[in-house]
Amino acid sequence: MNLNSIHKIYFIGIGGIGMSALARYFHANSKRVSGYDKTKTDITDALVGLGIEIHFDDDISKIDATYLNPDKTLVVYTPAVPNNHKELSYFKNNNYQVLKRSQVLGLITESTFCLAVAGTHGKTTTTSILGHLLNECDVPLTAFLGGISENYNSNLILNGTEVTVVEADEFDRSFLTLSPDIACITSMDADHLDIYGDASELEKSFIEFSNRVKSNGKLFVKNGLSIQGITYGIEDKSDYSIQNIKIKNGTYVFDVNTPKTVLENLHFNLPGRHNLSNALIALAMAVEYGCPHQQLAKALASYRGVKRRFTYHIKTENLVFIDDYAHHPEEINAVHQAVREMYPNKKVLAIFQPHLYSRTRDFADEFAKSLSQFDELLLLDIYPARELPIEGITSEWLLSKITSKNKRLVAKKDLLAQIRKSNVQIILTIGAGDIGEEVKHIKKELSIAS
Repeated sequence: MNLNSIHKIYFIGIGGIGMSALARYFHANSKRVSGYDKTKTDITDALVGLGIEIHFDDDISKIDATYLNPDKTLVVYTPAVPNNHKELSYFKNNNYQVLKRSQVLGLITESTFCLAVAGTHGKTTTTSILGHLLNECDVPLTAFLGGISENYNSNLILNGTEVTVVEADEFDRSFLTLSPDIACITSMDADHLDIYGDASELEKSFIEFSNRVKSNGKLFVKNGLSIQGITYGIEDKSDYSIQNIKIKNGTYVFDVNTPKTVLENLHFNLPGRHNLSNALIALAMAVEYGCPHQQLAKALASYRGVKRRFTYHIKTENLVFIDDYAHHPEEINAVHQAVREMYPNKKVLAIFQPHLYSRTRDFADEFAKSLSQFDELLLLDIYPARELPIEGITSEWLLSKITSKNKRLVAKKDLLAQIRKSNVQIILTIGAGDIGEEVKHIKKELSIAS
C-alpha cells in the first residue's frame, strides 16, 4: 500500500497511546483524520483540540459520511478492540482497507532509517530518551512514543521524515511488522502469556524480531539475554557499560565505556537503575547512529522523562507523591529499588491497581513478592481492559498472598479516605489501568492536607 495515495484515515481506538501518536502524525502530514474511542480522556481532548473529530459511541451513523468510501479511506484499529465491535465489523465486511496499528507503523518506517526499541520492560522510556537525544542532535526524525514525553508534552516528536524511532511492541507479535536498521532488546521476561501461552514462545518471537534487523544493521541486547548482539549493562564488561556511578542532589553522574572511547561525567535525572539502563541503551544507539558525543551528553542531562514513569507530583521535604505505569512484577521491583535508593529511611505507601485478569493469574506469586516489599499497600480491583473476568482471580485473592502486615483492599471511591489514614512520607500510585485518572484527585487531597 502507498500511504501517499490515502487522504482520509479513520481510527478505531484513537485514544490509545500508540494510536493517538499515529493520528497526530497523519494530521501533521495533511491527511484528514477522524476516529472512535470508548472513553473521553485527556488524550482525546488534545486530539480534538487539533481539529480531529472523535465520537464515543460504537455507531456507524456517528461517522462523518465522507469517510464512508472504501476507495478513499484507510481504517486503522488496535488489537485491544473486541472482534464484535460494530464499526470494525462494518469496515471489514465492506471492502475497506483495514490495518492494525502495527501494520501502519511498518509501512511508515519501511522507507526510513528505523531505530526500534523492543523488550518486555523499558520500551517507552528508552524510546523517549532516544527520540530526545536524536532530536537534540538535529537528526531529521519522527519518533512514535508509547507515552507522553515531558520534554515535548506529546507522544510524537516530529522533526523530519528520514529517520523513525519506534517502540517494537511484542503484544500481538506487533513488532514483526518492522525491519529496523538499529534495534535493541531491553528484556525478555515472561509477559502477555494470554497471547504466547508460555515464556518459550515469547522468546521465540524475540528471536524472530532479531532476525528482522536488516543484514547491515545493528542489534543491541542487554547483557545476559540469550540473543546475540552488541551488549550493554551496568558496572559489567559489556560492549557499552556504565561505570563509576554517583548520586549528586538526586541526579546520577557516571561514565560510559564504549568500544572506542569513554564518555565521562554524564548526568541523568531519572531515579532507578532500570532508568540508568534505559539511558545507556538509548545513548549507545545514538552513538552508533553517529551523533556527536558532546551534544549527546547535553541532551541526556536535559531529558525530563515520560508521564506516568516515576513522575513526581509532590516533592517536598516531608511528602513525596510519585505515579508510575508499572504493571509487571519486575517493573514494580524496579520502582521499589528506585524509591528506596532515593529515600532510604522513609516509609512508603504503594497503591496498586492490577492490570488484566490473565496477568494477575499468571504472575500472582511474583506480584505478591514485589508488593510485599512496601511498608503499606492499598490494593484496588483488577482493571479488566480487554478481558472478561476469570473465576477465582480477584484482588482479594491476590491480597491473601501478600505477606506484609499493613495491607488493605480498597474501592476506588474510598481511596482518598484510606490515604488520609496513612502516616507515611512517600506515596506511590502504580498500574497501567485507569489509576492514572485518580492521580489529580490524590494530588489535590494531599496538597490540602499538607
